[in-house]
Amino acid sequence: MRALAGLIAVTFILIAAPATAEPTAALGYGLEIVRQPSAAFAGLARDGESLLVTDLASGRVYRRGADGLFTAFGPELPHGPDVMGDPTGPYRIARQDSAYIVAQGWTPADSAEARYDHALLEIDEVGGIKVLSADFWNPYDFVASPDGFYVVDAARNSIERLSADGGIRQTLFTFARLTASGSTLKPLSPTEFAEQQSYAFDAVPTGIAARNGRLYVSLFGGFPFLAGSGRVVSLPEAGIAESARVEAVDLNAPVDVVFEANGDMLVLEHGLFDPSSAWVSGSGRLLRIKPSTGAREIILDGLTRPIAVLIWDDRQLIVSELGGSLYYLTHSP
Repeated sequence: MRALAGLIAVTFILIAAPATAEPTAALGYGLEIVRQPSAAFAGLARDGESLLVTDLASGRVYRRGADGLFTAFGPELPHGPDVMGDPTGPYRIARQDSAYIVAQGWTPADSAEARYDHALLEIDEVGGIKVLSADFWNPYDFVASPDGFYVVDAARNSIERLSADGGIRQTLFTFARLTASGSTLKPLSPTEFAEQQSYAFDAVPTGIAARNGRLYVSLFGGFPFLAGSGRVVSLPEAGIAESARVEAVDLNAPVDVVFEANGDMLVLEHGLFDPSSAWVSGSGRLLRIKPSTGAREIILDGLTRPIAVLIWDDRQLIVSELGGSLYYLTHSP
């Protein structure tokens, strides 16, 4: 794949959805919605006064400036449906000094393996690509450390420590499988699950955040994506942890976690899963959780398959959605 230098201006359209389908923000928040039905928005990052957003539908990174226009930046990365039919491609992005770091997902099911698959990539200002490491299965998210990166490998169910030059990769922690009782699973199939038996499913780590010397990770929970089976856990950045500390439970497929300046934790729930029809429209939410008390507040409700949340500043949050929507939440002073 050839790196594409230069910028291509692309206008994305602001569309008003029917009132009955609109997500709702908590009292005290204004909500602006930007939609592009052909896109599948995923990773979010701030680049000065511009927003960086990855698009799994095109394999591109876009920069949205103050004028509201989107500009395609850098190369077209591998993209397409994975083995489950979900989009894979450039999952997450961050600005790192003069470069852009991208977590590129696993090989699309309809493609041969390519050089940039399942990798952490560094993209320069003119679109040149450096592969920091392709020694992952499905790197979903990452956070920078003083000497490199902590990378979530959702397929390995692990947190990997990668040196800044990509030369050294070390498994920091591997998550054990989660369990559910047969009584919990029985509504899915009245005859398949015994009530007294426990059943295990993958933890599937997704979002990662660093705060006060600890790494916080959202555990999405594998198939059958049971309601309330997700959680947020934490582990120390330094050394090899023997176990993870549970920070929040009873979550519906949490896909991202970030922290506000006051220490409150924001958790983005992907939503509820119906085995007969897949992910339930409007069941995704953005929660604020107070670590000191566990108190929860829904600050954005009615989302359909949200992916990432970005704290823009002390007043504004941005949430991305696979259906091609960006939600700008602005807190009233």
